[in-house]
Amino acid sequence: MEIPAINLKAIVLVHWLLTIWGCMAWLPVSYAWGNFTVLAVGVWAIAQRDSIDAVLMFLIGLALTLLTDIIHFGIYYPVFDAAPHSRDTFRFSAGMAILSLLLKPLSCFFVYQMYRERGGDYNVNFGFPSVTRNRDAYQSIDPQDQSGSASNPFGQAEDSKSGPRSY
Repeated sequence: MEIPAINLKAIVLVHWLLTIWGCMAWLPVSYAWGNFTVLAVGVWAIAQRDSIDAVLMFLIGLALTLLTDIIHFGIYYPVFDAAPHSRDTFRFSAGMAILSLLLKPLSCFFVYQMYRERGGDYNVNFGFPSVTRNRDAYQSIDPQDQSGSASNPFGQAEDSKSGPRSY
């Protein structure tokens, strides 16, 4: 089963938008700082297309904000006592923050796949289908006929003297 390729730009954009909407009414500044810092690392991963470190740091940051978002929701959600006219804003903001939280494990999975595509070597198997690299179609760059070259690696004639040469 082939995993669809999700663009890193789409992941960063979706989480940026959901974080903005989630910060509208009730979440503290620490929620915004944590999530926007990780999204800045995501922008770095977009800019540095060959960097394994940028994608790994973005993946670790997403996993950490997943944990901190749960803590933020647990601490700050029941405290908010809104006036009737701002209740809709609170519901929208809470819904977008929770949607961002629900999408983070899926985003982590896709960012991990990008990490593997860029050459990362942490082999973690969660039981999900993965993208495999089939190396059977590659041709070897080594020459196939090495019968004479192994015994004579420098290409010297067999009948030459083994003593020192005079130049």
